[in-house]
Amino acid sequence: MRASPAFQVSIVRFGVWRAAVAASTLLALSSLAAWWLAVDEVPTTMVALPLALVSLAAIGVGASLLRCTPTSLRWDTQRWHFGPAGAPGEEPTSGNLAIALDLGAWMLLKFESDQRRTTWLPVQRRGLEAHWHALRCAVYCARPASGPVAGQNSAISTESQE
Repeated sequence: MRASPAFQVSIVRFGVWRAAVAASTLLALSSLAAWWLAVDEVPTTMVALPLALVSLAAIGVGASLLRCTPTSLRWDTQRWHFGPAGAPGEEPTSGNLAIALDLGAWMLLKFESDQRRTTWLPVQRRGLEAHWHALRCAVYCARPASGPVAGQNSAISTESQE
């Protein structure tokens, strides 16, 4: 079985992610406002205070999720590497990558570093058209190369023989 080839991509566009987060935040706030307006009487402090806190929490979570920084993601035939987009090939963090959600033209990836820190990466096809297929192949098929030389043909494992 051959090892997955090395691959590197810079992720700089997050339009789909930001639109989805903004829509979800707006939907949460709209449903709270609709409930508030549908109530026949003025809510008491016991109801209004938690409602205000939930509204502020929805705004805070939405605002924190809107912030995405350009990143570099690299597969070196052994490990995934993650870091700022300005350092392709020198990403400071290595770890494992898993697919959390795949919608065809958009994926949510979960990068878990060797230090057990989890980073969520929203990745969209737009802006990566030339690399999209290679990225999907690397994400789905990347397996560490076995044998003395990484990146070259490796011995067939017992799992692949079954």
